[in-house]
Amino acid sequence: MRRSRRMAAAMSALAVAAGGLVSAAVIGVGPAHADHCDPAQANQTPRATQTPQRNRNRNQNQDQNQDQNQQQDQNQQGQNQDQQGQDQQGQDQNQQGQDQQGQDQQGQNQDQGRQQGQQNGDQQQNADQQDQAPQGGGAAVLDPAQSPDSNDNNGDDQAQAPDPDQNAQTFRRRNRPTRTATPVPSQGQGQNGNGNGTASPTASPTSGNDDDHNECADLGPFVQDFVDIRQVQPRQLDARIGRNGSRGSFVSQCGTNRNGHNNPDNFIVAPGVSNGAHHLHDYVGNLSTNGFSTDESLAAAGTTCQFGDKSTYFWPVLRDRKVDQNTEDPDGNVGQVLRARNVTLQFRGNAASRVVAMPRFLRLITGDAKAATNGGANARAAWTCTGFQNRISPDKYPLCPRGSQVVRILDFPSCWDGQNTDSANHRTHVVFPGQGGACPQGTRAIPALRMTLTYSVPQGPSFAVDAFPEQKHNPVTDHADFANVMPDRLMQFVVSCINRGRRC
Repeated sequence: MRRSRRMAAAMSALAVAAGGLVSAAVIGVGPAHADHCDPAQANQTPRATQTPQRNRNRNQNQDQNQDQNQQQDQNQQGQNQDQQGQDQQGQDQNQQGQDQQGQDQQGQNQDQGRQQGQQNGDQQQNADQQDQAPQGGGAAVLDPAQSPDSNDNNGDDQAQAPDPDQNAQTFRRRNRPTRTATPVPSQGQGQNGNGNGTASPTASPTSGNDDDHNECADLGPFVQDFVDIRQVQPRQLDARIGRNGSRGSFVSQCGTNRNGHNNPDNFIVAPGVSNGAHHLHDYVGNLSTNGFSTDESLAAAGTTCQFGDKSTYFWPVLRDRKVDQNTEDPDGNVGQVLRARNVTLQFRGNAASRVVAMPRFLRLITGDAKAATNGGANARAAWTCTGFQNRISPDKYPLCPRGSQVVRILDFPSCWDGQNTDSANHRTHVVFPGQGGACPQGTRAIPALRMTLTYSVPQGPSFAVDAFPEQKHNPVTDHADFANVMPDRLMQFVVSCINRGRRC
């Protein structure tokens, strides 16, 4: 009797221990990190990892149930052997001993029944706990760093488990240091000469210090940097033109950079420096523009513009972030360059006065390439969609309805100090009109350049403007540059069209 009880107790302890080990193995599986390289996939990756783990948990539960059934069969076999031994012993005893043995046997069967019931209850409780483990959140997601063969040899799990490097390859820095231009522009100017920068409340957030998680997540942009254009409130972009205002316009036809004139230079802000911008520019107009351009070199070069306009117009490129290109770029500007489908370079009038001619070789900048960290004082980004030009987002990439194209609007300052073609911060010699459209006292209105760039982009939050690495491709950093190299006669024609209310 004692031997059978000890055997039953040992088997029960073994079953509980085995169930605990399986439970610990299931609960110990850690969550996978989401891949933030493509903003469109940031919230989808964890969901994709749940299906192979559910299959793995289901296989573990089936294996555990088989082990429990085998243990129960062993217990029953041991009990039957004890019962046979007890029956044989009863036959060798006298009738009185048989009666006594029968009573003892009945008590033993009752004890064994209670022990078996308790054992089955413990096993059922362990099985229930294991079935419920994936619902707690810790065991439902497969750790992508864990080998597919660590728990079982299921080939299907290995095929379905997501490769954490598959998407990260497109957008990560590949652990290369950021390239630094030498010499470096004045520290107080920023990319476009902004010396009044403050901490920006619009800077894109980072995602912590985990190296694996930040391998590509530190590039930006982020899902919160995009907005459905239909959720943007309508507003008026231009001031109302008064009685003395100039209503005409002139459009310089310069193409869309089909000739592939691109470089990461900026001769206005960082003259004499290669890669002074740390991001790629699209150029139209003057064919020679680079970091070493001068008034003389620009005047001697050819142009893509009509009527001999040798001015240079340039802006940071827009990229399709879903395409695996330029992945070795040390500044994190990855993806396929999207050439604008349409480029409109329009010179417009002033809402309160007539305009005067721009001086030749006048240099202008608009926006702030470091607005995400400098603050919004000089930011001039304007993002919209075709068919929704009355809805302008200053700090979000627009998500356009199907059939609508992304539009960048870049307005330049147009109130000249009357003397200088440039200034130390590249801003104070030409400023923007006031809120009513009139130029500040001491300045004179010149033709106001507006660049309108139209793009066909992939659906969803999957594109970004090139930027300095620390700006994380924040849309508020959009900017552009211009240097006037029009012949004097052409500039006089532009002024005449604007002041006479003509559209040329």
